[in-house]
Amino acid sequence: MIPWLDLADPFPPLERALRQPAGLLAAGADLSPTRLLLAYRQGIFPWYSEGQPILWWSPDPRMVLPLAEFRISRSLAKTLRARRFEIRADTRFREVMLGCAAPRRGHAGTWIMPEMVDAYCRMHELGYAHSVEAWAEGKLVGGLYGMAIGRMFFGESMFARVADASKVALVLLVRELARRGYPLIDCQQETAHLARFGARAMPRARFAHEIAPLVNWPEPAGLWTESFAP
Repeated sequence: MIPWLDLADPFPPLERALRQPAGLLAAGADLSPTRLLLAYRQGIFPWYSEGQPILWWSPDPRMVLPLAEFRISRSLAKTLRARRFEIRADTRFREVMLGCAAPRRGHAGTWIMPEMVDAYCRMHELGYAHSVEAWAEGKLVGGLYGMAIGRMFFGESMFARVADASKVALVLLVRELARRGYPLIDCQQETAHLARFGARAMPRARFAHEIAPLVNWPEPAGLWTESFAP
């Protein structure tokens, strides 16, 4: 059994997360800025589908992308050199979230509920949630979004309407995070797609230990628009 959280309740210790479903830690509470910041600082994130309560997760192991180990394919490097996309940040945050929430081939539903869109848009207004966007011919064709707390970036989702659009956005995000002194991107779940960029599994206890100083780094929140300006 997992605990049901009232609004003022703290999260249980990470080691109490279930093995099946793997990483499920708690249910309930809300998606307020206070709750979301509390969750991410402990290595916890919300993930649920329509008709479910808010579910909170902390998988073991955790998929992370060390920026020092980031790598790209030759074909993607060629795309970068061709400058097919203009990359911006924090100019269309809600549109990026809606792009990530749109139905995908082989998937009937989405975990990005309308209330989750509203919650992360609020975090964006506060300077914690960011979008990195790929544009072509004046249209948004791909991108990604996530949470930046201190010097830790928590990746949430990405989408592409044109081949390689979200991959180029990821490359530019990695470059900007490296410039800012961020060492890691949290990728949450293990996927072969992210493994090709150098992401790997990390035990949950080690992940929580490594992010503890990063999420408490005195890095001011704020929009990244100017950092990605041409």
